[in-house]
Amino acid sequence: MGIHIFPKSMYTKLATGRCQSSSHVIDVPKGHFSVYVGENSLKRFVDPLAYLKHPSFQSLLNLVEEEFGYAHPMGGLTFPCMEEIFIELVQNIQLT
Repeated sequence: MGIHIFPKSMYTKLATGRCQSSSHVIDVPKGHFSVYVGENSLKRFVDPLAYLKHPSFQSLLNLVEEEFGYAHPMGGLTFPCMEEIFIELVQNIQLT
């Protein structure tokens, strides 16, 4: 898994606990889930379970299922898309 350096504004958002990313394996807090995102190298994000109910997130889940399925060697939920796309989706969910 690669290390991604976020702009300073993103660190503030990550610090709120609404969206966290890590290159180290950590326990997932109660009420959250982890997802691996990336095309070549994967980065782990920990997000609130409430995101799973959001229509935009559900659309992404459906697209990933149709295109790639859910059987991945890491065993976790994996989105093989650019990190920037996932981060933008999470930011949009946070705004609604």
